[in-house]
Amino acid sequence: MNIVCVESLGIPLKRFEALKAHYAAMGHTFTYYMDRNEDSDVLADRMREADIVVISNIKLSANVLQQCPNLKYLSVAFTGLDHIDLAYCKAHNIKVQNAAGYSTTAVSELAVGMMLDLLRNIVTLNEKIRQGGSRGTFLGRELRGKTVGVVGTGAIGTATAHLLLAFGAKVVAWSRTERPEVKAIGVEYVALDDLLRRSDIVTLHIPLCDATRGLIGERELSLMKPTALLVNTARGPVCDIPAVGRALVESRIAGAAFDVFEQEPPLPVDHLLLSTGRCLVTPHVAFATEESFAARANIVFGHIDEYLKS
Repeated sequence: MNIVCVESLGIPLKRFEALKAHYAAMGHTFTYYMDRNEDSDVLADRMREADIVVISNIKLSANVLQQCPNLKYLSVAFTGLDHIDLAYCKAHNIKVQNAAGYSTTAVSELAVGMMLDLLRNIVTLNEKIRQGGSRGTFLGRELRGKTVGVVGTGAIGTATAHLLLAFGAKVVAWSRTERPEVKAIGVEYVALDDLLRRSDIVTLHIPLCDATRGLIGERELSLMKPTALLVNTARGPVCDIPAVGRALVESRIAGAAFDVFEQEPPLPVDHLLLSTGRCLVTPHVAFATEESFAARANIVFGHIDEYLKS
């Protein structure tokens, strides 16, 4: 079979060459690209003759897929699949498999890191001292003792809850599926409205689907404390982002941190979340660590090996 990895995935050249030799020994061809190009025409050209494609979170539309008549299997180097036209894949018998679990630690650590920054203003104070300033009258807040609402207790939400408990926070949760192992560590499941009312910090860890799109909107934000913080390392559209922006500008919540948006960065310079100093923003990097990328490669190519044996 013709296997094509359309982007670098953060994998060193040496690893790619080893994979090429590995698949050649099995009687397959392996082509890889050391850059990331999201242009639809470029993607189609790279994938055109492929039986198997490896891709991460680059948007893969029906327009591209229909130019790949041999495609049988997509090994997706990402947790979510909302960037892929799954309806087209299903209709054309293209198997799609994600890389679940590779970034659990990475995302949960960034979520907690964002909470700490919002509570202690680390980034802002770094800039202040570099400009010749001092603490002045600034007082931070501690994570210990805060009530943190975890929305979604899949692998990442559960890992985040473990970290929060280690910091001495009280954790409440809402999820479409309540897990006994999460209750066992001391997490209390509550209704979403109750979570929003009670929490000092709300952290989102849910996939994007029709049921979760816009889950946190004007009504939900109105339930939160004016001193509360919102952290989103899940998917941008699980929030009504303009509503979050307005809540920040009008001081109806105290702050927010977003690693994900309604589009992949770069963002327009006039984006609403950039217009307020109350929002910490990062360019969709929660999943991106050396350790998670190494684990991701093992999962992705392990899946291909299993598929080739089937």
